[in-house]
Order: sequence, then structure tokens, then C-alpha cells
Amino acid sequence: MSRSSVNYHHGDLAAALEQAAVALLAEEGSPALSLRAVARRAGVSHNAPYHHFGDRQGLLKSVAAQGLRELLAAMVTASDSATSPKQRLLAASFAYVDFASASRPLFEIIFDPEICDPHEPNPVTGPLIEANDEFLAATVRAALPQETPDDVARTATAALWGAVHGMAVLVAAGHLEASVVRPGLESLLELRFVE
Repeated sequence: MSRSSVNYHHGDLAAALEQAAVALLAEEGSPALSLRAVARRAGVSHNAPYHHFGDRQGLLKSVAAQGLRELLAAMVTASDSATSPKQRLLAASFAYVDFASASRPLFEIIFDPEICDPHEPNPVTGPLIEANDEFLAATVRAALPQETPDDVARTATAALWGAVHGMAVLVAAGHLEASVVRPGLESLLELRFVE
């Protein structure tokens, strides 16, 4: 009897393999993430992941897709609990930074251009990158005055996302204290510069 027929009890093998991959990533980082290691972790034959992901790159794209779903869910949940457009923007920003810190290896895979290239979106991660971008743009737009021109709103979105992403990377890497994020972003939104 094959190993897969002995150990396989999953109702959804692809989901079980993805969960095994995410767990391995969290515990050992992306260098340890191989199709064989994922199969071993899921308790299935070493060939099983090849049928679902094709190769390691396919596995990483699937893991990145899971990360993008989790990131978007965290931002949406956080923003839904706030009462004003500005507070929703801040809540989503804090959730972004928290996600990066709590799930650093997953966050790094999401922003690895070899896995999630925004210039050449793939069918696995492309729609999720677009959904995250649309959420960020809509959240920033809602916090801006209604008369703000669309081009200004787009550049404001890019600037704010850049600031939040930078903080997320710095906090996740231990270069910035998480306690600085909330007051830092709040003051950034209040700044008025002299000419």
C-alpha cells in the first residue's frame, strides 16, 4: 500500500498542502519550502504536490495567494471596525504593519517580485494583488476631501502605501519599534508643510 493511501485523509488535498506549506514557511522560512517537505508535512506521497502546483514556483505562488487573502482580510476587518474614513485608513494601515510583523516570511513572499511580479501578474496572485490595490485606493480616496482630483488621489495612495509598507518592513525586520507606527502614521496624516 502506498504512503499516500495510508496517510491521506484530507477532503481537499490542495488546501491541506497549502496549509502545510504556510506552516513550514512560518517555522523554517522560504529556503525550507520544497514540494517534498510540504508532502512530508501533509502526510502524502512526495508526488502529490506536483499534481497541484507543478513546481516550487507554483507552490510559492499558491502560498503568496493565501498571504494576499489573509492580508486583505486583516485590513478589511480592521477598517470595518472604525467609524470615520480617516480612522478606517489608519486601522487598515495598522493591520498591514501587524500582518507584516506577525507573518514576516509570508509577507516577504507576497512582495517577492519573482513570485508576485506586479508588471507581469500571474493568474494565481494577479487578481489578489489587484483586490488589495483597489482596497487601498478606495480607503485612501474615502479619507480625502471629495473635491480631490483623481490624479492627486492616486499619488496620495502611492505615497501613503509607500510609508505604511516601509514601516511594515522596518518593524518586521526589527529596525523600528511597533509602538512608533500608530503615532507616526497619525502625525503623518496631520502634517501641513510650509512653502
